[in-house]
Amino acid sequence: MIKLYNYELSANCYKQRLFLSILGLDYEAITIEFFPGMEHKSEAFLEINPLGHIPVLDDDGFMVRDAHAILIYLAARYDPSGRWYPTSDPELLAKTAQWLLFCEGTTSTASAARLHDSLHYDFDIDAVRAGAHRLFRVADEHLWFAEQEGYDWLVPTDHPTIADLALFPDVILSEEGGVSRQDYPALHRWTDRVKRIDGFTPMPGVFFAAPAQA
Repeated sequence: MIKLYNYELSANCYKQRLFLSILGLDYEAITIEFFPGMEHKSEAFLEINPLGHIPVLDDDGFMVRDAHAILIYLAARYDPSGRWYPTSDPELLAKTAQWLLFCEGTTSTASAARLHDSLHYDFDIDAVRAGAHRLFRVADEHLWFAEQEGYDWLVPTDHPTIADLALFPDVILSEEGGVSRQDYPALHRWTDRVKRIDGFTPMPGVFFAAPAQA
């Protein structure tokens, strides 16, 4: 049985729940009180992840301790189509990896701004918001050019990859950190496409507008 140690309002943890839902996998969600309890820094949890980070995936005793590593693992193990993490195509695989690394940046900017505003984390809010806008502009321009070539996703393929799921929460929740998406139309269209993926599930307690009609 898959177990996911997570906090419902964490963008990084939402990435895992979203992919598990899309894959149709049953799992047990184990709540770690990230705030205000700081349970992820407790002695008990540090036995599970010495770095004190969530999410953590336990797949019948095999532990994976990084948000994007979990996406890679789930795709490699549970997606027989190989489309979510295209290991059979070196170029597509490299592009997917590049976007996963890009998402480390949106986590440390857009999601950091959200932590600042909602949980009062001590970040330089002007710097992280500016960083989020810089990255959103890059993603928006990339997606606009991709659309001109007939592609809907971050990686030039007819199917989304785990890169899309890694970026989506940081983007869709950015308004909660004071990072507006109104100047990024291609990014907005892309979020609508993600919401149409079979198995998509929203984050509890967060309102997601219905995707616009095609």
